[in-house]
Amino acid sequence: MIVAASTTLFVVVFTLFVVACVVLLVLTIRFIFRQARRSRAEWLATGDGGPPESQGDGSGADEEEDEEESMTALVLAGGSTRGAIQIGMLQVLAEHGFVPDRVYGSSVGAINGAGFAADPTREGVERMAKIWLDLKREDVYRTGRLHGPWLYLQQRAGVYANSGLRQIIEEGFPFERLEDAVLPLEVVATSLTDGGERWFTSGPATEAILASAAMPAIFPPVEIDGEKYIDGGVVDNVPIQRALDAGATRIVILLCSPPVVTPAPSRRPVENMVNALLIAIHARFVRDMAHLPEGVDVILCVGPEGATRDFDDFSTTAHLIALGRAEASEVVRRYGLGTVPYPAPPYAAPAAPGEGDGDGEGSGDPSGHEPPVGPRPVPDDPGVIGGTAAPDPRGRAQVADGPTVQSGRTDPSAPSAPSGTSGAVAAADPVTQPDPGT
Repeated sequence: MIVAASTTLFVVVFTLFVVACVVLLVLTIRFIFRQARRSRAEWLATGDGGPPESQGDGSGADEEEDEEESMTALVLAGGSTRGAIQIGMLQVLAEHGFVPDRVYGSSVGAINGAGFAADPTREGVERMAKIWLDLKREDVYRTGRLHGPWLYLQQRAGVYANSGLRQIIEEGFPFERLEDAVLPLEVVATSLTDGGERWFTSGPATEAILASAAMPAIFPPVEIDGEKYIDGGVVDNVPIQRALDAGATRIVILLCSPPVVTPAPSRRPVENMVNALLIAIHARFVRDMAHLPEGVDVILCVGPEGATRDFDDFSTTAHLIALGRAEASEVVRRYGLGTVPYPAPPYAAPAAPGEGDGDGEGSGDPSGHEPPVGPRPVPDDPGVIGGTAAPDPRGRAQVADGPTVQSGRTDPSAPSAPSGTSGAVAAADPVTQPDPGT
């Protein structure tokens, strides 16, 4: 009786022990798998870890992902014949190996941007410089036997035909379609159907560029797929937002003029109308610069005031190219754009044509010679050139270490800045650039 009771008790206790062990084993397995799933979820969320083969020297998938997320955009603004300034800037950028991920152009910036996107090398930019230096007024603004101010009152699409500009584009660009460019290229034009901006990323390059550079009243509208277009600078003269929408994390902007609009005093109603147009054109740039998103670096490369006599004047092209080189050399020196290190101090900005000889010709040299386009002697003062807004980690342009600026004018107490060179500008203030059109 006692043996039977002991056997029954042993079976019950052993069964309970086995059940407890099984339950404990199941709970342990569940805990291990739960922790594994949690750790994997945290790894995927933070991206701190990686497969063993991608770690080691710290240059694995994380760095590749960061490189894929960063994008550098080159934005070229409008500015009529002042677009020659951008050629000097592009020369310096190309010499130092700067190659953006995408190129955006408006008006004359579309012309220069297309040339750079076609061949972003020193040779390609030099070819563009030669075209600019050879240009004469009649090459772009072709006139008939009878020409004068009365043509502005005639019933016609534009004062000048765009045949000259078309020929320059067709002969100067090695590609026929926008998508054939070496770098991704986008140009903007203004629709006459609804007044909106239209972006061209593919299709015939000549028509899209002509449309973007069709200055109102100067050149006739360009028809593409049954819709007529005029100058892209009317709605987006400095297309920053387009680059931001594409995910650009660094934007290099080539302006043809200072980033602060200062309308000239008006003496006639028509001048008031032109000033109003200038202010309206630059309002877009003001808004875009004032609302830069976090983490976006914007580097401004700006042109000086003056330096041109009229929208159809090509007599100062060499001087404008030299000014562009001087400005871009300072930008490259400060921010290290490109792959080739830049020595300090920067190039000196050339004097304006006519300075020093008083005859309205020459370049400020007593001999009256035009300033050279290539490298020039370097001054001892490394701070003679201003005009670049330096980005900070918050995505806002800060004041750079150049001459101070108040209301768009260089402080006379600043270090002797060269004639026609602007100082540093903060993006928190209204920033614009005054010249519209091609």
